[in-house]
Amino acid sequence: MKEQLYTIPLNDAVNADDECPFCFIERSIEQDLLDFVLGSSASYMEADIRELTDRAGFCRTHFQKMFDYGNTLGNAWILKTHYQRMIGEMKKTFADFKPGRSSFKDKFRKAAESGNPIGMWVREKETSCYICSQYQDTYSRYMDTFFYLWKQDPGFREKIKNSKGFCLSHFGDLCSAADSKLSDKEKADFYDTVLPLMERNMERLAEDVSWLVEKFDYRNRDADWKNSRDAIQRGMQKLKGGYPADPPYKPGK
Repeated sequence: MKEQLYTIPLNDAVNADDECPFCFIERSIEQDLLDFVLGSSASYMEADIRELTDRAGFCRTHFQKMFDYGNTLGNAWILKTHYQRMIGEMKKTFADFKPGRSSFKDKFRKAAESGNPIGMWVREKETSCYICSQYQDTYSRYMDTFFYLWKQDPGFREKIKNSKGFCLSHFGDLCSAADSKLSDKEKADFYDTVLPLMERNMERLAEDVSWLVEKFDYRNRDADWKNSRDAIQRGMQKLKGGYPADPPYKPGK
């Protein structure tokens, strides 16, 4: 099947022979977003972009990655106007707040705490992130592209069949998406491929980790490492996604 512009990144990810093509895509998208937010394009100086980042904010993980990225002025501009918005929202939330009288029973009910307006506002801010939101929008399109290629391109299906599978997190997303994107017959073919694929590759990772442990036995000092040298980071990726051994992403990399 002839590649289209929107199918190239996914095919590149599958061809990378990674533990999970969606982890490969996730890293690429996230790095592009960090470049967009803090890179040489100086989008943080654009009022419309900073309006979006002021409203959404950033999660703890992406604040850490933005700090590691190294643009002090860009981070300061983003924080300056985000703080202005946060303080305005905080003052309004505090002004509207009226502490209710709790009964003795309420003190032992989790629901009483979850309904606190200040707590709800804080939790809303903790779960809101500009980069996460932008990533999710792009990620959903790659899910659509995956199933489009799965249905239309026998060569793509063959590459998946011979791949290293997926991390469990992205595999779960694929299975959830398959319910709405595939017919009953297509689902049967899909699961006949991906379930054995995941079992086979989870067992492969388990063997790599087990052999790494055995290599610490003095009797195996001179034995071949096989595929165990990077088994820890690959094993962690397979279970939870991401790249534990990656250094912080910096501009220009």
